[in-house]
This record gives sequence, structure tokens and C-alpha cells, in this order.
Amino acid sequence: MNPYYRPRRSMLYVPGCNPRHLHKARTLKVDSVILDLGDPILVEAKIASRRNVVEAVLAGGYGRREVVVRVNDLDSPWGEEDVKAVAPTGADAVLFPNIESKADVDKALAALDAAGGSHLPIMVMIESPRAVLRVEEIAAASERIACIVMATSDLITQLHARRTPDRVALHYSLSRAVLAARAFDRSVVDGISTDLKDMQSFEYACRLARDLGFDGKSLVHPFQLPYCNDAFTPKPHDLAAATELIEALERAHREGKGVVVVNGRLIEHHHLKAARRLLSAAEMIRQLEAGQ
Repeated sequence: MNPYYRPRRSMLYVPGCNPRHLHKARTLKVDSVILDLGDPILVEAKIASRRNVVEAVLAGGYGRREVVVRVNDLDSPWGEEDVKAVAPTGADAVLFPNIESKADVDKALAALDAAGGSHLPIMVMIESPRAVLRVEEIAAASERIACIVMATSDLITQLHARRTPDRVALHYSLSRAVLAARAFDRSVVDGISTDLKDMQSFEYACRLARDLGFDGKSLVHPFQLPYCNDAFTPKPHDLAAATELIEALERAHREGKGVVVVNGRLIEHHHLKAARRLLSAAEMIRQLEAGQ
């Protein structure tokens, strides 16, 4: 398993320009916080936001939540300085935007290493058609990639597509990202939903992402959190079924059988691995929630 794997059911973007929001994030039931220095921050607030985020990370208090900082594009006037400021703070990872190739990954890692962050993993944002087409190359670029984060709002705009409740315009891109992530053992998280009033569509988006194989979903407002966490949390009946499956197949193996039928379903070795992974994820979620 990827050494950087952990629960990422919910990843909340928190604007660096707002100290009150940076503080509030310490109290929310969220798996990861993305302290944001990127595009949503006005140009005149970039420097102050960087200072706010550095102070917030150094101050700590986020418990067992993963603390990620999204920096500005390295080609922007702020990206390099963002990386230099963030690298020594104790953040858990740095999220780099606009990653479209292995060369972009190499550039991000070089900037982070030069800033003293060679110990840190990175996360990469997939937000353009070119990035989707090269997502396999990106996922394979480095073992330090902890997570692939989809930026579906940007992507759907660049596709000239329409937002619909079934997210049909994104199905290919989402599936391609999951395939690449699983091929190279990376976590992968779905993008945000921008309609803050339509909770029915948001819940559907969470469950669609879960069923496609995503580890979680990013979001922009705390009241979306319960839907994310619920969708990506294994349910008691799933855990009971996984335990029953493991016991049945292990018993079959002791009897010299390679497969077994459980509740009318043919169970093979790959089902055993999936069941163990589910139980492990559930235990990690339990420990995370106990520490928040």
C-alpha cells in the first residue's frame, strides 16, 4: 500500500486570506484541510494569505487531520516563494496546481527539495484536458505523489461541457484518473461541487465518485462535510460482509479449495484483498475520528 495512504473522505479547501476560517477548520469533522493560497485568493491578498497559512500550520491544533497547502502555480509571481515558506512549517503535503506532465511533477519536486522539503510528499491537481490525457504519465512520475486531486470545475469549463446532475461530461475523465491512480497505487480524490444550495446533487456526486472508486471528495463549504464523510465511510453491513468473506475463503483455503460461494456469490482471492483493504480503511477512519 502507498506509504502516504490515509483516509481522505473529505478534503476541505480553506482560504488562506481568512484567519477565522483557518481557525475554524481545527474543529471540523474533516479528514484533510487544504489551506489554499491558489486561484481563489485575490492578487492583493496573496502575501498576507501566505503569512496566515504559515502561521496557522506552525501554530498547529489540527489534530489528526491531514494538513495540505495548495501553493500557486510555480510559473506565477508567488509559487516559488509559497513553496519556500511552506516547506519548513510541518505541513503534511504540498498540493501543486496545473500539473500536466511528468516534467511538471519533476519541477514541483525540485522546487520543494530546494526549499528543504525533500521529506514531504506532494499532491497533484488534474484540471485540464491535457492533464487527463497524460494522467497515467503523471501518476507514474514519482513515488512521492500521495494523492491525485481532480479539479472538475476547471475541467468542465475547459471541456466546454455542461454541468448536469449525472455528471455525464466528466465520466471519462474521472474513470481515467481512477485507473491511473490504481495502476500506480495513488490515492485519488474527486473535485468540488460549486452549487452550494443543491445538496441532492452533491450527495449524488459523492456516491457516484465512491462507486467509481475514488477515495473521497474535495469540497468548499463545511455544510457539505456530512455527505462526503457518509458516502465514503464503510457501513456496518459492508464490514460484516467483508469479515464473513475473509473467514469463508480462509476456511476454504485450509480445505484445499481456491474459491468459495458466500451468500450466492463466487469469492476468489482478489475479493479477499479487497475485503482486507476495506476493514483496514474502516479502522483508520475510526482512529482518525477518535483523535479529532
